[in-house]
Parts: sequence; C-alpha cells; structure tokens
Amino acid sequence: MKRLDRRRWPGDALWTWLCAGCVALSLFMLITLLTLLVARGLGHFWPAPLEALTLHSGEQVIGQPVREAPLPHGAGSERLYFTGNRELNGADWRWVALDDIAAVNEPEDAIRLERSPWGDVTGRLAALEVEGERLTGAPARARLQSLLALPAGQRPRGELVLTTAQGSPLVQPLATITAFQAPNALSTLEKAGVWGQGVWRFLSEGPRAANTGGGVWPAIFGTLLMVIVMSVIVTPFGVLAAIYLNEIAHQNRLTRLVRIGVRNLAGVPSIVYGVFGLGVFVYGIGGSIDTWFFDEALPSPTFGTGGLLWASLTLALLTLPVVIVATEEGLARIPDAQREGALALGATRLEMLTRVVLPMATPAMLTGVILAVARAAGEVAPLMLVGVAKLAPQMPLDGEFPYLHLERKFMHLGYHLFDTAFHGDDVEAAIPLVYATALLLVLIVLVLNLTAIFLRHHLRRQQGGSWSRS
Repeated sequence: MKRLDRRRWPGDALWTWLCAGCVALSLFMLITLLTLLVARGLGHFWPAPLEALTLHSGEQVIGQPVREAPLPHGAGSERLYFTGNRELNGADWRWVALDDIAAVNEPEDAIRLERSPWGDVTGRLAALEVEGERLTGAPARARLQSLLALPAGQRPRGELVLTTAQGSPLVQPLATITAFQAPNALSTLEKAGVWGQGVWRFLSEGPRAANTGGGVWPAIFGTLLMVIVMSVIVTPFGVLAAIYLNEIAHQNRLTRLVRIGVRNLAGVPSIVYGVFGLGVFVYGIGGSIDTWFFDEALPSPTFGTGGLLWASLTLALLTLPVVIVATEEGLARIPDAQREGALALGATRLEMLTRVVLPMATPAMLTGVILAVARAAGEVAPLMLVGVAKLAPQMPLDGEFPYLHLERKFMHLGYHLFDTAFHGDDVEAAIPLVYATALLLVLIVLVLNLTAIFLRHHLRRQQGGSWSRS
C-alpha cells in the first residue's frame, strides 16, 4: 500500500477532511429521510387521477393507480389499483397486469367517496338527488361539495347515485358520506386546495377504520400533553438533584459513585422503566389509591390502571438522568469567582445559589429539558405498559371538573405509528399514513426543541448583556 505523502496530507488536514466527510454523510442521510417522509407522507393527500381501464377480456375497472411491480420470471409488470367497493368486489385493492390492459382513460365524472361503512367507493357520478331535485355533472359535484361542508345532522335527506365499473347503479345516502374527490375534473389550483383540506383533516380529525383512515388529532394532543406534564415533573427534580451534587454535597467517593449511577441509568433500556412504572406506579401506588379513596368503584380500577399520570411519571424517571447530567455540567462551568464574589459581598449561600448560580445555569437546564423532551416524545415501549391506548374515547383534558384527568388513558403519536404500521387490517391503506404520522412526529419534536433552543438563546443574550453592563 502506498504511504501517504505527509507534505500533501498533513495529519491535521486529514482528520479535518475525515470529520467533514462524516458530517456531510450525516446531513445527506438526514435530508434523505426527511425527503422520503415528505414525499410519501404529504404526497398521499394530493388527489391522484382515477383511471377507467378496459381489459382485453372486456372487463371494466375504475381505480386509482398506486405503484407498479415486476411480475416473476420477467413476465412484464403489474400495477396496483385502489378500486374500493369492498361490499361488491370483496377487496379494496387489485393488481392488474399491464399486458392485460387494452385501453385507459381518465373520465371527468369518475369520483371517489369516503364513507363510514364499508370503506371508500369509486365509480362514475350518475346523479345527486336531494329535496326532490336531481342534478348531474358539474352542478351535482358542486352541490355535493357544499352539502358535505355541513355537519351530518344538518344535511338534508338525499342520495348520491353512482355507476360502478361494471355498469350497475350504487346508491349512497348523504348521511354516510364524509368526503369525496373528483380528481380528473380539477385544475392544478383546485387540486392544491383539496390537498390542503386533506392535510387539515388529517391534523384535526380523529382516526377511523382501525387507524387506517381519518386523522391523528387525539394522538397529537396526547403527545403534547404528556410531554408538558413530564417536563413539569422532571425539571424541578433534575435541577435540585444536580444542585445538591455540585453545590452542596461533599465531593467524595460516595458522590462519585452517585454520579456514575446516574450516568448508567441513562443507558438502561426504556422497557425496563416501563416494567418499573407498571409495578410501582400503576399496581403499587395506583392500587393503593383505589383501595383508600375509590373502594366503591372496585373491581374497576380508577388509578390502578394505566393513565396519563403514570405515563408522565415513568418518562420523567426515564429522562431524569439526562436533566441531572446537563444541569450539573452547566453548574460546573460557572467560575468559582462568581460564587466567591457573591459571598464576599454579603450574600448568603441560598442567595448566591438563587440569584447568581442558577440564572447563569439556566441555559444548561434548558439543554437538559430539550434532550428529555426529544427522547420522551419518541418513546413507545414504556407507554405500552403504563397508559397509552389504541383509541381513547375521552380526552385527558376537557371542560369537566377537574378539567385535567390524569387517570385517563391517552393516545400517542409514536404508538399510533406502531399500531397503524403493524396492527392494521389494510396494510396498503396504512403505508401512506405511517409516513405522514412519522413526519408529523419529527416535526413536533423539532418544534419543541427549537422553542427551547430559542428560549435558551434569549436567556444567554440577556445574561451576557447584564454581566457586560455590570
């Protein structure tokens, strides 16, 4: 192997290029991941065209093309179509070999309906019958759009008549329709409006069809509420523990062992914390609370089952070492001259801690909280044991006293992502929602982190200005 020419590749330059290459590779992988999530997640809400196929056998098919895949042994390719009409065809999806297609067109009257029973349906719009009036074509589509903007209880009685690909009529009551699309009749600007409505519905509605349809608003709310409760719990305990270890406790062998133990706790698998939370918080403390205060409700547990409080406490315990380590490192960076100067001016030890040391260590505390929030928002394993639910019928926060119900189960984006990906009956329908939910979870963690980072930067600027003026 040829030896490196040190005159051309000095040691410092070689390591500089190596580090720069690693950073560039990391950024490339991050951008690739985000691009995949954006393309597959947000692209799901763009209204794709509906194709009317005529096969060589004479069969007619109406569906939305999804993807293509090669046939085995080099026999060509096949295309997956979403056809809907589960009650008629027995399935929502169909693979069609490209060699079997005789003709393809995109009729303007082809529509896709979202309905509450039997899933979605595709076909040609024949007529809209409402209040004794029968509409067809573009007027029927416009009237249907205006009617679906009303709540289900305020809609007039009426029916939508479709013609399936086989030519048979299919009647749908307006009360069962939640949304519809006529993508072949839309301009690019109108498709952008439909895309925005789809994204908003995903963010503002609850899940349906076993989490393979609808939105994720309960999961967003549950994730944010759990993170807030967890942060309120972990921050004071982590800060006080760090203050004791760095400012009050004698620096001896016991203190060093405690620090080693705290750092080792940060590497314990999260499922272990979940088992601890289930045994101590749920069955131990929660079961005792039920025995003391909710005896009349037994054997149905009130606090002796998973809920928001126990999930927040478990994740607070999980992220406590992170807050302690970050805060203690911030305290250690404060020069001893600041402490000695405050004491020399007559301040007590408590005043020195609260008015000099803690304000200067606030950015480090926020760093610990940022890391804690980032880890807690993405954890799933411990939550499966201490409170998360596939579908929570009641929100933990509502208008009923005491307003914040810590004993209730809640939905979480991470668990919703896991459940949608692996526990759904319709895998093909779940795939785009998995990408969209993953993108949303990444964005929520990013927003929470950026908020704390901007707050930390603001505090640093304020402290820098005050110390420079003094």
